Amino acid sequence: MNILKRTAYILVMCFIFGSPTAMAQMKWNSAYKAYVDQYKDLAIEQMLRYNIPASITLAQGLLESAAGRSDLTRAGNNHFGIKCHGWTGRRVYHDDDARGECFRAYDNARQSYEDHSRFLAKQSRYARLFDHKRTDYRSWAHGLKACGYATNPQYATKLIQIIELYNLNQYDRATSFDRFMARHASTDKPAPDGSIHVIKFYNKNYYVMAKTGDTFAELSRETGISARKLARYNERGKKDVLANGDVIYLKKKQKRAEKQFRRTPHIVRAGESMYSIAQLYGIRLKSLYKMNHLQPDYEIQVGDRLRVR
Repeated sequence: MNILKRTAYILVMCFIFGSPTAMAQMKWNSAYKAYVDQYKDLAIEQMLRYNIPASITLAQGLLESAAGRSDLTRAGNNHFGIKCHGWTGRRVYHDDDARGECFRAYDNARQSYEDHSRFLAKQSRYARLFDHKRTDYRSWAHGLKACGYATNPQYATKLIQIIELYNLNQYDRATSFDRFMARHASTDKPAPDGSIHVIKFYNKNYYVMAKTGDTFAELSRETGISARKLARYNERGKKDVLANGDVIYLKKKQKRAEKQFRRTPHIVRAGESMYSIAQLYGIRLKSLYKMNHLQPDYEIQVGDRLRVR
């Protein structure tokens, strides 16, 4: 291949697939993974209702919202860059193809995901997308671009890259989802850095890790669980200011730790308290005292051996 032909070939391939540099820059991103963990059940729920691949929904959400960190998402919970055409609800304005364009605004991520599904399912321009199997994410990605969802010529390629890098197509074969996660994994008040409180599962419960300055009121707005309940579940005061790294459970804690700790006592370390140990294992403070035949005024010592199950 001579130099002219080789140059032309590279230019064509860059137009179709993106430049080699851009391709190399598509690397694993922890913020993207956190976004997937937070919203995968919501995407699966939407898939089972509207037959839109969960991988496509997640990839679009990641790309359009910058994993929930974009100005548009933080201002209006708009995860999919949907503009105001035919919209009568709340609006936000953002520079896109032109300055100060009108975008739809939502109270939370769940509303955004639902509107995205309806946007695709109810408009005739997207009808041909549903001729593709929901496991055929490549055809869906190219179909979205062909239908005019986005003006970026690399839109389909970017979606496919994201899906394959984060293995999102595994969710396209799902037949069920975690209803608690689908209901509560929606944020209407992102942290100042744009990150989200990722909901995790432990000891038959759900929890988030608090950030510096968090309050139960703020977590309530994010999770949809009342501040009073959150405080009660975690055996704290409703007005407590939370510390960075505090474990905050979203349901009432269990009476005992997981089965793996049946024959493994907890050895008390410096700086620990009965409360911190109870939070560590996701168990009620009262139960921890009871299991160890201790009175509430007992002061634990470094080296104490405590049953947690």
